[in-house]
Amino acid sequence: MKITLEQWQTFKTVIDEGSFARAAEALNKSQSSVSYIIARLQEQLPIAPLVQRGRKAELTEAGKVLYRHAASLLTEAEQLEKTATYLASGWETEVAIAADALTPLKQLLCGLQDFSSQSPSTRIRLYETTLSGTDEALITRQADIAISGNIPPGFLSTPLQHITMVPVAGSHHPLVRRSHVSEKDLKNHRQIVVRDSGLKREQDAGWLGADQRWTVSSFATSIEAVKSDLGFAFLPLHIVQSSLDNGELIRLNMRTGGERHIPLYLIVGDQSNAGPAVQAVAEKLVLHLTNAHPT
Repeated sequence: MKITLEQWQTFKTVIDEGSFARAAEALNKSQSSVSYIIARLQEQLPIAPLVQRGRKAELTEAGKVLYRHAASLLTEAEQLEKTATYLASGWETEVAIAADALTPLKQLLCGLQDFSSQSPSTRIRLYETTLSGTDEALITRQADIAISGNIPPGFLSTPLQHITMVPVAGSHHPLVRRSHVSEKDLKNHRQIVVRDSGLKREQDAGWLGADQRWTVSSFATSIEAVKSDLGFAFLPLHIVQSSLDNGELIRLNMRTGGERHIPLYLIVGDQSNAGPAVQAVAEKLVLHLTNAHPT
């Protein structure tokens, strides 16, 4: 390229500061040096970006377009230098997280956004898993960090919060008309369950006593199936609360076992060798997910 970053930086500063004198002060250069750099820029470009009006240089129409591109170019160059600094300090370029579907999404994303403000150059890879799928991602090192309701043998964890699971059905389902629902009542109706995302699919969770069962791949599909009166399900309260509030779903009045509380943990896969980015992500997630009310 003919034009250097220094020339674009000088060009942008002249516009931002409003004069060559103030630009020279901001850049810690002499005014004659700034004038020379801008003159060379004007010569090298096929169209003039500036026009002199008295002591003030103003943007031409073409200059306005070039100013926007120059600002973007300089921002990218600055970010490139920051990335090099992160890499030199040992910061990982990517952190992979396996988050069980039980994880409150709002708090999870807030934690990741908090980390991103600190290290925007580090990419995040988020795996949305269920049951043994979370453990597998951790054990096979597909994920650096896991958020799970289970702690695999040999791993240390940080407790986060408890997730409340409640039995629900659609507003027209036969079970909602019962003043009290027993285990026997549940066995006579179809249960909608979320499948284990692990390759071996070794784990089951929740009450699974119904003879009729439909297995789906996500809580979102489970909720829609229940809303359509296709069956009942045990679902996370923080996910279905709005549907309970508007009457699309009805919480079943169980004689016993009306709630289950599942502990949620954060697990760093290789704590002794975790780099600064993994540690920073883990700290932000613990901050946002510990004792947070799932919404």
